[in-house]
Amino acid sequence: MLIPIADYAAGAEVANGLVGTSPEVRGAEALSGPADLAGLLAAYDLRTPTAADVEQVRLLRREVRAVMEADTEERAVEGAALMAGHTGLSPVLRRDPSGRWQWYVPTARDASLVGEVAAVVGVALLGLVRALGHERFRACAAPGCGGVFADASRAGRRRYCMPERCGNRMNVANHRARRREEVR
Repeated sequence: MLIPIADYAAGAEVANGLVGTSPEVRGAEALSGPADLAGLLAAYDLRTPTAADVEQVRLLRREVRAVMEADTEERAVEGAALMAGHTGLSPVLRRDPSGRWQWYVPTARDASLVGEVAAVVGVALLGLVRALGHERFRACAAPGCGGVFADASRAGRRRYCMPERCGNRMNVANHRARRREEVR
């Protein structure tokens, strides 16, 4: 597998999705089997996950969260670099599908699924720190949510770990509060 270095946004979304499956965020385990893991990794050409892969990726999820919660940029980079090197080899320069030269991090042929996921996430989080800064790792702004995320958006104004869940919940609460004020 070749992981493009410049495309950190896609890998950051894998990291966000992975952290978002935890019971701390969802209230229950959302990475319950190989099908859930396959859905999370659908954008990558990885082998079909097994139940053992799910268990290993759940453990990796803790490492990813720890990088996002790191109190210093140095600690975040150190943790992401460990993940990136899980199965990574020396970076290579190859042409992308459009014919432009692109840096890639290859993984070993016999790499485990969790090793490849760790490499994807590690490279992405390193790229995000390099391009956008450590302050793009944030806690969810929704009250009562234990989620964290990596904001790879251009504007850098993302506030919720899962906008479709936490963001919608906050929008509904704010709407109801405005309606109550109008009634008074």
